[in-house]
Amino acid sequence: MSVISSFSLKDKVIIITGATGVLGKHFSLAVAEAGAKVVVMGRNRDRAAACVEQIEAIGGEAIAVLADAMDEGQLIQAKEEILTKYGTIDGLVNAAGGNIPGATIAPEQNLFDAKIADTKQAVELNLFGTVIPTFVFGKVIAEKGRGSIVNISSLSAHRPITRVLGYTMAKTAIEGFTKWMSVELSQRYGDGVRVNAISPGVFLTEQNRALLTNPDGSYTDRAQRFIDGTPYGRMGFPEELKGTLVYLLSDASAFVNGTSILVDGGFNAYCGV
Repeated sequence: MSVISSFSLKDKVIIITGATGVLGKHFSLAVAEAGAKVVVMGRNRDRAAACVEQIEAIGGEAIAVLADAMDEGQLIQAKEEILTKYGTIDGLVNAAGGNIPGATIAPEQNLFDAKIADTKQAVELNLFGTVIPTFVFGKVIAEKGRGSIVNISSLSAHRPITRVLGYTMAKTAIEGFTKWMSVELSQRYGDGVRVNAISPGVFLTEQNRALLTNPDGSYTDRAQRFIDGTPYGRMGFPEELKGTLVYLLSDASAFVNGTSILVDGGFNAYCGV
């Protein structure tokens, strides 16, 4: 296999959970561009359909499957739908997640007034929204003895970020789950099954634009501090995650297992001096 062809995802069936979100949509397009058959999975029917249309517009193949990443029953039903359509599963990208407003702690807020119920909800969404799909879809990958699972971690798992308590705890747990699952699957099912993670830094999306930019387009103080702490001197763009994702899903990373790749413009490496 040539170096170039090893990066191809041609005819591989890849599931993207949370595909109706901003990053999830970019992930779906990325794997489609690499030749995969994409399962666009999310809870919003219109967004899922729109994502499928975008993939088909670039000559790709995709189906929309509605399911909640936190609902094991829905995921089992989704698995049967996917296997009926394609007969197999080659890859899984656990992109479902996000923050819960009540799980954040503002600077002016009393630290001990944090909403524990919302914090638990944030942990459950970002941790078990990855764990549950991995056990449902990963079983197919494991039993065939070949495939790749990519979890979405965060810079906050490496460098705790103020305010986002629940999110930070969940993403830190994702790092541990990635390592644990990579070892268990490889030892039980062989060297063709891999589990890795991507740890994005701060990415400017339409979803967080109002939080990171002012009405006049300038950056908020918090956004500017992220930029000042990044050697690149800017935030990332969603399309800059595509290459790392395709690499981890493809045969080009065949001996990469149990690792987390930071895509953060050097933020984690920078000490500020």
